[in-house]
Amino acid sequence: MIGKQSIIFYHDIIDCIIAALEARDRNTADHSRRVSDMCEQVCRLMQLSQDETEKIHMAAHVHDIGKIGIADSVLMKPGPLSEDEWKLVMEHPEIGANILSRSRGLSEIAHIVLCHHERWDGVGYPNKIKQEDIPLGARIIAICDSIDAMMSERAYRRSLTSEQCQNEIVNNSGIIYDPAIVSVVTGNWESVVGYIHF
Repeated sequence: MIGKQSIIFYHDIIDCIIAALEARDRNTADHSRRVSDMCEQVCRLMQLSQDETEKIHMAAHVHDIGKIGIADSVLMKPGPLSEDEWKLVMEHPEIGANILSRSRGLSEIAHIVLCHHERWDGVGYPNKIKQEDIPLGARIIAICDSIDAMMSERAYRRSLTSEQCQNEIVNNSGIIYDPAIVSVVTGNWESVVGYIHF
């Protein structure tokens, strides 16, 4: 169990990391804040322990920190990415995990960050692990990350409506996402997504 002083210390570290990300790309930092807020709500709905909730909340806050290692020309490109550019972006979970693993106290958070683009069906990245082999925190982040991405405007596409987004999540239950977590999220859609995107 993480002690209160350790939680404060690690939150301070996370805040410093987010400040670095914000200095690089404000949009990515804002996205991470929204994802972490949604993840915290999902954890509470799942009645996870305070310790587990804190850990997942912190991991969600820094899930995209690896993008700090992606070139501006790729990260901030105003249009769709080429196949080669996508391959570069797909390196960000490993970059992020490597950054966070420099602190032994953040090793669990680093592992969650490493796995947040793995898929329930085993064809995600970087290691193609599947189902319960993916850390619970990474499975929660995967859904909340997708929701915020789909419901946010991009230079090259319009945001999805709440209904369209929910349908995408449901349609990919058991494919990209953990069905049990999908059930929690869709069954409590407004409390998870509402105060952020409605």
